[in-house]
Amino acid sequence: MRPGARLDRDPPRSEVLAQASSLEETEHRPWPVRAEPWVMGQSWRDLLFAHWRVPVETLRPHVPARLVLEEFDGSAWIGVTPFTVSGLRLRGLPPLPFLSRFEELNCRTYVRVGDRPGIWFFTLDASSRLMVEAARRTYRLPYRYARMRRTPRFESRRGRDVSVDAAWQPRGPAFAAEPGSLEYFLTERYCLYADEGRARADIHHRPWPLQAAEAELDLRNFAPVPLEGEPLLHHAARQDVVVWPLERLE
Repeated sequence: MRPGARLDRDPPRSEVLAQASSLEETEHRPWPVRAEPWVMGQSWRDLLFAHWRVPVETLRPHVPARLVLEEFDGSAWIGVTPFTVSGLRLRGLPPLPFLSRFEELNCRTYVRVGDRPGIWFFTLDASSRLMVEAARRTYRLPYRYARMRRTPRFESRRGRDVSVDAAWQPRGPAFAAEPGSLEYFLTERYCLYADEGRARADIHHRPWPLQAAEAELDLRNFAPVPLEGEPLLHHAARQDVVVWPLERLE
């Protein structure tokens, strides 16, 4: 099946309900859901997780000093994740036509502050200029505009020197990662850090429905350090998410 063929277009109300109902399942979280109301909903579709081992000493200079760079099995890890965003909306409002669906591609690693493991993004590229500007202002995240398309390959171009081409297929049944496993370490994270580690935003979703995957990847100047060897690959068909406001840590 082609990646593009998996992008079913649910009615907007279906995505709204799925995002909000994700809070019916919270037992898997490593800490309780924030008491304050969430402010934004999104649905993530046809997502690829591609992960590479990276020596800690190589990656450490690229991560703010106030963040602990987490390791698994003696290595830090970098993830490259292309997917489609749909159903983007503010709480209480429906997704807006032509604005709520776009392509996204991020490069990330895994960090914590205190007892809160989360995600540090090196870059988040998106095909929506409006989303890029809004996210940079409200969440202090390194969003950048890039030209993207799915044909059904995922193709991204930022300027003349940065590009990602990817095609992937899921293999095997979906599964939820077991706590303590590498898959859990890489995917089950419920906050992101921003503004040089001075702020954090909580997110919530159900456990990831992961599948093994195979992929063709061509990355040029996208990650902060060289990525060597074969990546660990997983696919997720869909995830419905709610997001809280940015919280200052100092």
